[in-house]
Amino acid sequence: MIGTILWAVIGGAIIGVLARLILPGRQNISVLLTVVVGIVAALIGGLIATWLGVGQTSGVDWIRHGIQILLAVIGVYIAARATSGHGRPAGGARM
Repeated sequence: MIGTILWAVIGGAIIGVLARLILPGRQNISVLLTVVVGIVAALIGGLIATWLGVGQTSGVDWIRHGIQILLAVIGVYIAARATSGHGRPAGGARM
């Protein structure tokens, strides 16, 4: 149980950081929020991959990981927009 939680945190952190690297521009969100988004994306992405029948393969589960990273990119984008204030993108000019 503790091992599963530990791997979820580590995997979520990696997926969240990858999402921030893939997403262009600067995201003004905390490391904790990045990890939380990564964990949620990993869990939901794993469920979607299982529903599609590609959750467990004989090799590396590239499709599952791709789904997880795509969801993390979307999650980081939404989190950055939500925390930037007044619906403006992070780093946007004020009028």
